[in-house]
Amino acid sequence: MTGQTDTPGTVTTVYKVTGMTCGHCEGAVSGEISELPGVSSVKAVAATGEVTVVSAAALDEEAVRAAVDEAGYELVGRA
Repeated sequence: MTGQTDTPGTVTTVYKVTGMTCGHCEGAVSGEISELPGVSSVKAVAATGEVTVVSAAALDEEAVRAAVDEAGYELVGRA
């Protein structure tokens, strides 16, 4: 859920990404998103197309979209 706070000072956001089919895909998407400022963890699941991102503050969706595009996949939006 967007804006859901796990612990003080962190925000967890789940995004929907299309095109991921395997562990390599998950790694590519996770690697690109993890380079965004403030991101502390990324978990991509190819089977569901969901990418869970924990960050210090809410991320700019266009920055996340650009990172996913760089990895070769498509950000559909928030799950």
